[in-house]
Amino acid sequence: MKIVLATNNKDKVKEIKAFYKDYEIYALSEICEPFEIEENGKSFKENALIKARAVYTKLCELGLENEFVSLSDDSGISVEALGFAPGIYSARYSGERATDASNREKLACELHKLGLTKSRAFYTACIAVVSKFGEFSTHGFMYGTVINEERGDNGFGYDFMFIPDGFDKTVGEIEPKIKLEISHRSRGLALARYILKSLSKHYK
Repeated sequence: MKIVLATNNKDKVKEIKAFYKDYEIYALSEICEPFEIEENGKSFKENALIKARAVYTKLCELGLENEFVSLSDDSGISVEALGFAPGIYSARYSGERATDASNREKLACELHKLGLTKSRAFYTACIAVVSKFGEFSTHGFMYGTVINEERGDNGFGYDFMFIPDGFDKTVGEIEPKIKLEISHRSRGLALARYILKSLSKHYK
């Protein structure tokens, strides 16, 4: 059984490949021409399934459904002081042409408006798997504190502003191998491993 990832995000592909070393993992661009998927769900789960379904449909069109399963990740950060925003809108928090940098800038600005330098926050990741045997999903979480400044040069997204519980460094400052052990994505992927193990019994 092979896995194609429903993402064009190189950082996510790198993390998932590092976590699932015992599986053949392919980025979407390695299977077909990447295409846009409208994420109009109202939860991380809905958006993750939308992406995984779209890629699985493409696999079926290519006649690869007996060889591959589709796996997607939808994730984001929720900040308590901001009413748990940006949540599912994390990737486009600063607008249609949002970048990781502009999203972090907006988050720092919103904290500044409230006169805050930090707030409790948590990351959520939903992992969705779509195959010829059905649809499945898991969730992973990482709790901690978001700060109004950037620290470190590892990671992506809001990692440079997030200090996980039990640490005094941001995710951007800790070693990548430690992030792989504690991150919301890794926790979701760990649970999804049981799904993949079960499915792999039915593929060549």
